[in-house]
Amino acid sequence: MSFEIISVIGLGYIGLPTAAVFASRKKKVIGVDVNKMAVDTINRGEIHIIEPDLDMIVHAAVTEGYLKAVTVPEPADAFLIAVPTPFKGDHEPDLRYIESASKAIAPILKKGDLLILESTSPVGATEQMAAWMAEARPDLTFPQTHGEESDIRVAYCPERVLPGHILRELVQNDRVIGGMTAKCSEKAAALYKTFVEGECVITNARTAEMCKLTENSFRDVNIAFANELSIICDKLDINVWELIRLANRHPRVNILQPGPGVGGHCIAVDPWFIVSKTPEQARLIQTAREVNDSKPEWVLDKVKLSVADFLQANPEKTAKEVTIACFGLAFKPDIDDLRESPALEITQKISSFHPGCVLAVEPNIETLPIDLASEKLTLKNIDQAFSESNILVLLVDHKEFKDLPSTVFQNRRIVDARGIWTC
Repeated sequence: MSFEIISVIGLGYIGLPTAAVFASRKKKVIGVDVNKMAVDTINRGEIHIIEPDLDMIVHAAVTEGYLKAVTVPEPADAFLIAVPTPFKGDHEPDLRYIESASKAIAPILKKGDLLILESTSPVGATEQMAAWMAEARPDLTFPQTHGEESDIRVAYCPERVLPGHILRELVQNDRVIGGMTAKCSEKAAALYKTFVEGECVITNARTAEMCKLTENSFRDVNIAFANELSIICDKLDINVWELIRLANRHPRVNILQPGPGVGGHCIAVDPWFIVSKTPEQARLIQTAREVNDSKPEWVLDKVKLSVADFLQANPEKTAKEVTIACFGLAFKPDIDDLRESPALEITQKISSFHPGCVLAVEPNIETLPIDLASEKLTLKNIDQAFSESNILVLLVDHKEFKDLPSTVFQNRRIVDARGIWTC
């Protein structure tokens, strides 16, 4: 099966690395994004996100003519949709970006094309995408009506990569291939084998959709156990970090580390896609989401208590004279991604309720998001934050924070949500 031109719709944290890896295999790749700034940046051979080694691959691919970015889709042999899938209202899946991408691609589809949805989606989203396509292109046939004889092949193939290691894991990890028919799966597997060194495991579209949601829900439930344990231990005056170290000495126990909550566009979102489809059955999954979503408020209570303790120890000061430094805004260590970040949420709320200055320390970004910057909240480096603040709030265990010598924490008032400064 020959794929002369591959189109990737959505050039974010998954789409751009995927496009770059295809291009590095000497495939002509057309990347599509509605963000003109991102498109222009890529066409200069540069990148608009942080991911190790991605800048070199993109620069080489653009320079050699294998990768270009556009704002309007162009004809191709395979289309991969990697757009956001947020939720709306009461945690209901929002498929409007998938719908927009589908309708943008529809006019240029031709018989024999392969259409793949990569965006994390609720069960049935691939079928819905195919239905939108069929409605827009009644002159073409699709798997839901013509099965193996369809003009267009459709599949769901989720990514399962770790930010900071995306390029390696795109290539080395196994890939789940969920076609709407067997031939759809076969064609999708042939495409991914262009660069995937792991196994391409064949299933159907619905199972592939549920597989991605299950993987992230499994992680969310395990994180919720650790977060709930930290709250219990605080109530019982037990050091949760020591407790977990001791419990993990059991050969069949591996408790994760607590944190300020769960962030990112996957783990904090995907479980709700299961709950939305089966609310009566997904009781544990929903409870885990509620535990993790409530953790930021628990951290905020600790910050308020720390401010009160500081004022009690320094009666000559007012709350307006207390400066709080929040270390970390990203949703996980050593990346610049702020999506669904509990650290960002906590910092915003501290800035809202605290009358004094609030400093944000995030070594992976150069400026604060426009909706976050204010006179009261400013971005500082580590040294500035230590010299100017009265209370330190550790929210993300970036390597820069882990490498600080223990002497700098002496006589410091600290709220440590990751257990690296006070453990």
